[in-house]
Amino acid sequence: MLVVRAILLWIAMIPLAILNGTVRVYWINPVIGEHAGHIVSSITLSAIVFLLTWWFLRNALPGAQEAFLVGAGWVIGTVLFEFVFGHYVMGHPWEKLLADYNVFRGRMWVLVLIAEFFSPVLALRLR
Repeated sequence: MLVVRAILLWIAMIPLAILNGTVRVYWINPVIGEHAGHIVSSITLSAIVFLLTWWFLRNALPGAQEAFLVGAGWVIGTVLFEFVFGHYVMGHPWEKLLADYNVFRGRMWVLVLIAEFFSPVLALRLR
């Protein structure tokens, strides 16, 4: 049952992440700029990931090992989705997709992946 809940929650996060990106592009970036908008959007999505995880999975996680496995599965799924959808559906070049992982250039997308990985464990600890 945990696997099904974790997969369904991850799938539910996809449209929320797309909505978050849309809000960033059309409302946040014009006000504060692309770089600051990217940071705000990454922090916002990380918070959304944690809150949803805490709300829907905190009582379904039997232990830390399962929580880490859920987090790892989400990160793997997200990276695969990001590259497959971004390249083959949206038509973004690989270089553009990889650029979001460059923290040395101020890209904070990795923060979302860290949130995905650790949110199940934090939710387990905070139940």
